[in-house]
Formats: sequence, C-alpha cells, structure tokens
Amino acid sequence: MPAVLWERSDGVGSITLNRPEAMNTFNTELAAELNDALRTMESDDAVRAVVLSGAGKHFSTGIDLREYLTKERHEIRGFLSLMNIHNHTLAAMTKPVIASVQGYALANGTGLALACDFVVASEDAVFGTTAVNVGLICLEPGHQLARWIGEKRALQYVLTGDLIPASKGKELGFVYAVTEKEKLEENSLALAARLASKSRLSVRTGKRGFAAMSGLPVERAVEAGGELFAALASSEDGREGVEAFLAKRPAAFRGR
Repeated sequence: MPAVLWERSDGVGSITLNRPEAMNTFNTELAAELNDALRTMESDDAVRAVVLSGAGKHFSTGIDLREYLTKERHEIRGFLSLMNIHNHTLAAMTKPVIASVQGYALANGTGLALACDFVVASEDAVFGTTAVNVGLICLEPGHQLARWIGEKRALQYVLTGDLIPASKGKELGFVYAVTEKEKLEENSLALAARLASKSRLSVRTGKRGFAAMSGLPVERAVEAGGELFAALASSEDGREGVEAFLAKRPAAFRGR
C-alpha cells in the first residue's frame, strides 16, 4: 500500500497521506513519496491547485518516533533532512497548495500544514509544536509557525508544546477557514476550484512575487514587485482579464 496517494480532476490535484494506522506519521516512505507527489503536481500542466490531506482521523502527528530510534547517530541528519524535504518543494511551487486538516496536526504535521498556502481545518483539528514533550524541539515546524504569527509568539508554543485548536488558529491567522468535519473535503475542494479558475499566470506571479519580496527593504521589495507586475500587465492574460472585466464577460485565460 502506498504511503501517499494522489490523483487529479478538473484542474485540482489531491494528495493524501496514507498511513492512518500510524496517524500519518512521517517515515522514510511517506516523506519520499510526499515529495515526489508534490513535484509531480508542480510539473503537471493540468493541475492548477493542490489539496493535501490525511487519511483517517488525523492529518499527521509528526515523525515516526519508532523509526527515529532505529537510526544511528551518524544517520540522524540525513533522516531528518528527508523528513523536511517537502518544505523546499512547497516553497518552490508556483501552484497554490491547501492543507485540509482534521484531527491532530502535530510537530512535523503542523510544519507541513503551515508550509502550505492555505489551511482549511475541521472543527476538531488541533495543531501543536509538541516535540518538546518528548525531549526534542520543533525548530522547523516552529519556523513555519513564526512565518504566520511572529517569532516570539511561535517560540512560546515551541517551548511549551501547547496545543492550538482550529478556532484559535483562525484567530491567530494561520487557519484560513474552519468548517464542519463532514464538510472538510467539500470545502477544501471548493477553495481549490476557486483558485484553479484564476489566471495561472497571475497566481504564479503572486507566489513568485511574495517569495522574491520577502525580507527585502521596502524600496527593493516595491521595485521587485513592480517588475513582476509590469511583466504580468504586459501579458496576454493581464490584458484579457482587464478587457473581460470592462466588457462584463468571463475572461478566457491562457496562461501567457
């Protein structure tokens, strides 16, 4: 049985962590297959948006601690690099990715969800940088949390291991929407469909632009954003979108 399942339909790619019996914890197989699935979605022109979910009751409760304990000291760094490789892939993706979260999203599970562009969570979803409770520490998941809520606030959660219910996550700003559990898949796919209907070029420019501007002084960020916006405004999609709006007709985007 594959550790990760994926499919595509109507412009939306779906990736499912498929170790429900182990609460979708990251082992070698899941980490490698997840990264492969994300790269496949990015390279597939038929995919416009991606939904990432977990099979069973929980999204993911982090790294498989039993596998971790089998590693010798000289193997730990390589093992952990594989556990986090999806973060590099997600950061480079030009397509929006939605984490569809139910149950627990803990440690590496929180890191994965918050590395995505959107988090849609069921009412029972709970997040947490909880590694401190087993003598470890959530540095990478904590970094992802800090990108959403700020460094000091994230550090408090990393050091305490306090859990964050979905409603609190929405209040803090990292959860985009909270939904009834039975409607989680439906609402996640509906958001993906909305994103898939946008100009592919506009969405790609948005993701690349935010990445390019991140951390720059205001003057340089405005200049970098201006260059990308000018290129978009000069494109066929840019002109088509404005012309369609003024003519009060649907736009026919072509991704050029």
